[in-house]
Amino acid sequence: MRLTARSEYGLLALIDLGVRYGDGPVSAREVSERQGVPTKFLEQLLAALRKAGLVSAIRGARGGFSLTRDPREITVLEVVEALEGPLAPTTCDGGSLCGRSGACAAAGVWAKATEALRDVFDTTTLADLSVRQAKFDLDISERDSKESVQR
Repeated sequence: MRLTARSEYGLLALIDLGVRYGDGPVSAREVSERQGVPTKFLEQLLAALRKAGLVSAIRGARGGFSLTRDPREITVLEVVEALEGPLAPTTCDGGSLCGRSGACAAAGVWAKATEALRDVFDTTTLADLSVRQAKFDLDISERDSKESVQR
């Protein structure tokens, strides 16, 4: 299993869209600035997520990206697999890739770890993360507001 910056940044982008779900399209530039993801890289990720049917793109001055479904219906597993491919054990799969032909004590550990990760990803939705992120953003905004009043 390999999780890279693609899945990390892609998930951040979709959380951003989830926080703004129902508000209309959001430009890649806005997401890029808020999430600290290079715009060109983000555009590649959004293209892959569009191809996977998770986001739609609207052209024009008021265009941008939006989720194709309610955030409650999109799992982290869908996002990760859209960007990384199927979540599978490491190259240690018990035989075919390393040539150990089922004679590897570590294969079971990797399989259990992958299954646990798959379960967490499959039971966590964008709505779960978007609600959490909106709360973090509100807390930060309130803290910044209090600090500016104290100055």
